[in-house]
Amino acid sequence: MLRKLIVVALAATSIPAAAAVPVNGRWYTDEKDSIVEIGQCGAVVCGKVVKILKPNPQGSMNPVDANNPDPKLRNRPIIGMQLLSGFKDAGKEWVGTIYDPRRGKVFKSTMLKLANGKLKVKGCVAFFCQSVIFTPVK
Repeated sequence: MLRKLIVVALAATSIPAAAAVPVNGRWYTDEKDSIVEIGQCGAVVCGKVVKILKPNPQGSMNPVDANNPDPKLRNRPIIGMQLLSGFKDAGKEWVGTIYDPRRGKVFKSTMLKLANGKLKVKGCVAFFCQSVIFTPVK
């Protein structure tokens, strides 16, 4: 019996832990209205807006965080803003938070690199989730 336990324990320790596929790079957002650059931020992965590709409804190519619940932050530019924060490898996917400047809210989030090379980004509040697809910038 002890021998079986030792064999099982050795087998379990020799199996490599699954790791999430890296997501670093430049990505078009789902609506292709901006480019987000994802990369290392210390021990975690984060992503920030590096370029606006389409004007906002007011016609500006330099939009600000007008919907932020904090009035002091409503004039900060979207370009350079960190949208993806604190992402850690959770095995199959990355887990962190995402800020949606259109709603002015932060959501729990996951990122999963798909077999076709695209990135599935999901934001959730409680059990309600919404996914978008980011496309790599070539």
